[in-house]
Amino acid sequence: MSDHLHVTRLPIAYDPDLGAEARALVGGLNPETEQLIAGAAGSSPYLRRLIEQEAEWIGPALAEPRQALASVFEDCKTLPPDQLKPGLRRAKRRVALLTALCDLCGSWSLEEVTTALTHFGELSADVAIKAEIAALIRRQKLPGLTEADVETAGGLSILAMGKMGAYELNYSSDIDLICLFDETRFDPDVFFEARQGMARATRNMCATLSDRTSDGYVFRTDLRLRPDPAVTPACIAMETAERYYESLGRTWERAAYIKARPCAGDLEAGEAFLKTLRPFVWRRHLDFAAIQDAHDMRLRIRENKGTGGPITVPGHDMKLGRGGIREIEFFTQTRQLIAGGRDEGLRLRGTVEGLAALAQRDWIPSEIATQLSDHYRAHREVEHRIQMVHDAQTHQMPNSGEGIARVACLMGEDPAELQAKIHRRLVEVHNMTEDFFAPDAAAPPKADIPEGFDESIIGRWPSYPALRSERGAQIFQRLKPELLSRLARTAKPAESLLALDGFLAGLPAGVQLFSLFEANPHLMDLLVDIVGTSHALAGFLSRNSGVFDAVIGGSFFEDWPGGDVLRQELEAVLALEEDYETQLDTARRWCKEWHFRIGVHHLRGLLDAKVAATQYSELAEAVIQALLPRVIAQFSIKHGSPPGTGPMVIAMGSLGAGQINAQSDLDIIVVYDPQDVETSQGRKPLATRSYYARLTQALITALSAPMSQGRLYEVDMRLRPSGNKGPVATSWPAFTHYQENEAWVWEHLALTRARGVAGVPSLLQDFERFRRSVLGRETKKEGVLREVAQMRDRLASAKTPTGIWDAKTGAGRMMDIELLSQAGALLTKSAQRDVASGLDQAVAAGWLDAADAVVLQDSYALYWSVQTAARLLSSGVLDQEALGEGGAQFLSRSADYGNLAELEQALKTAYQTCAAIISRSIQRETGHDDLG
Repeated sequence: MSDHLHVTRLPIAYDPDLGAEARALVGGLNPETEQLIAGAAGSSPYLRRLIEQEAEWIGPALAEPRQALASVFEDCKTLPPDQLKPGLRRAKRRVALLTALCDLCGSWSLEEVTTALTHFGELSADVAIKAEIAALIRRQKLPGLTEADVETAGGLSILAMGKMGAYELNYSSDIDLICLFDETRFDPDVFFEARQGMARATRNMCATLSDRTSDGYVFRTDLRLRPDPAVTPACIAMETAERYYESLGRTWERAAYIKARPCAGDLEAGEAFLKTLRPFVWRRHLDFAAIQDAHDMRLRIRENKGTGGPITVPGHDMKLGRGGIREIEFFTQTRQLIAGGRDEGLRLRGTVEGLAALAQRDWIPSEIATQLSDHYRAHREVEHRIQMVHDAQTHQMPNSGEGIARVACLMGEDPAELQAKIHRRLVEVHNMTEDFFAPDAAAPPKADIPEGFDESIIGRWPSYPALRSERGAQIFQRLKPELLSRLARTAKPAESLLALDGFLAGLPAGVQLFSLFEANPHLMDLLVDIVGTSHALAGFLSRNSGVFDAVIGGSFFEDWPGGDVLRQELEAVLALEEDYETQLDTARRWCKEWHFRIGVHHLRGLLDAKVAATQYSELAEAVIQALLPRVIAQFSIKHGSPPGTGPMVIAMGSLGAGQINAQSDLDIIVVYDPQDVETSQGRKPLATRSYYARLTQALITALSAPMSQGRLYEVDMRLRPSGNKGPVATSWPAFTHYQENEAWVWEHLALTRARGVAGVPSLLQDFERFRRSVLGRETKKEGVLREVAQMRDRLASAKTPTGIWDAKTGAGRMMDIELLSQAGALLTKSAQRDVASGLDQAVAAGWLDAADAVVLQDSYALYWSVQTAARLLSSGVLDQEALGEGGAQFLSRSADYGNLAELEQALKTAYQTCAAIISRSIQRETGHDDLG
């Protein structure tokens, strides 16, 4: 970057004579810099005074302004303690003068100006606090610390807040700081003495910067953003601050920490503290309740500062007034708070950068981001000119004609044209930002109850938990008219009302969800659709309303990404969390959102049962694949790394075949290869068998234990060798020996659907080769089919169908067809896992008629459609009487039938036909007269 003054504009001297006097004091100027000096000094008494004080320095500095600024900073770093106050004040004069002139002539952009001011602010704070810490250490007022600790300020970290945190410091700004110290640097016995010393150092630092002397001041410092400033010392322990934010932190404090960063003292400790606050600042859900909080803050500012009046330029507060800087900042920060917990790309400190990120991620239109960024920069430049006149910490346009003229002269503009331009920008900002926030408190619109609605149902809503809080009730009252209107437009309004009532009754809290609906009214249509169709999904929503966040993300209705992308996304999400328990909860929340997505897509007919089954399966596999390494890592902390090559997870049953439904358990087994290693190597080593048994239990717990976000999946391991009597984890030698020498026919049938889904790649490859070799062995057709017949008999005795809608259990139903298909795969040495392939193999082997195979395949597809839809509609036995019109239509549509009566008849016919085909096929080959 070239270091010369590039003049693109020049100020006009309000008082030409004063400007000429100042110009005469500075030597070595060219015509442009002479006009710059004259224009600045002739319009700003403050800049004229600085030019007089630094006349010898400013001329050469303007020749190479960036180098001059760097030299000022270097001089500050080497100031001796007794010269700190005058030295920093001299530096402040030079920084203020140089940045003002580079700003006025357009050589430096707004961002360069504010960055230069911010760098000086953090440098001043750093040298001042380290000088104070060094003095206290010399006087032994910080027990246990030595001179070596001065470089990190003894663990004291200064957080830059507000504009300083975002490198947006304005020209005459005070600096908002929070001072914290790392209490772990001190022995608990001397904590209070250390705290007293740190508070004293902080107060002295503030005096060094803020005290007005004959040389002026450096920065006004403001420490009031710290926790509970009325009763806490100037510097508090990080642990104390963390506890405060966890228990008492408010939305405005969350917004303040968007811009926070360590700027002086112990930077590493400051970063670590901010990392602990991430869950406080960035909520995991989409926090639309922040909109009302921000709006309330705006109203309080307007009331306290008297800035709520009409937009008139004279006397208008460019920061806090309508259409001002704070409106743009609130607009940006509130949207960042809403979505930043889910999208790290929105966690930016700068206002302009934040607007760009919001536009890039489709949270705001790009043209809004561009216009607000342009207005923000323009407002900030006006603000700087206002402050340059007298170095006053003010943001108000002058009321007098002379005052406005001075500001206009510094901007090189006509006063009338400047006022018109400012007024236009203020109005545009106000119009773009005002509608985003919640409306001013007013009486909620009266909700007319549509004809046919049971008023007693609506009347009991205020008693529900979600509506007991005053705020939740207020938001719902605003939603109620539109919600009832949408219910009235459904096919069965009274039925939909009853379903919504059940949803509201089960909702534990309402503020966040109701705020979400208020900001995104289209979600009410989705809610009405769900509660009117699926009681199970509606109940799930009551317990997990946070999954609605996924709908807002923009990709909810895009194409399915596939298992690999899902795994990578979950791994990336988990990598953000360090705590194991938090990782498990995060996995649950993430999985629920994707699970919900599949259900909604199925419910709305965007995918059929077969595709839904595949997606449910890929989701489960992604969860297992992402969690297994973390379970191992956590377990290894105590017991060491897995002995041998490590474990693998084998999916059995429907998961192995890649087809599960919304409520499927996960049938898995765990196999490991010890490679003759007898024990693990860790703090508490375990024998290899015990190691893998306990590791497997840890995996089961990770998947199925109820936590704050619920559970992931129920796990079923009964298909492992020797069933429930065998160990939960099986060694590779024991597994292969068992399958080759001891396994029952039914276990080889189960092996036709087995599939390795997670674990050591080489072991997964070994398993697949072994599976194919076992399935490739010669088997006797009659023996296998006789065993199948006996299994059918046992199943018929042990399990009876719960009704016509139980498409899974019973003769001629899903399990029956799956069993026959597995026999077809086993007898033909096929490695294929799907039902259709197994039936085709049975036809190829000559013991199943081709026409019968088609009937079985079509029937199985019908059953799967019914079963998948039924599991989405109900968590238990499907009750046709309680199904409702929406549920009945969904069930019929899923199976491609016009109504339930037609579907019911089709199922009866299919059950009988399939049962007869299976019995006939087996009997023809074995002579077995089974019970099917």
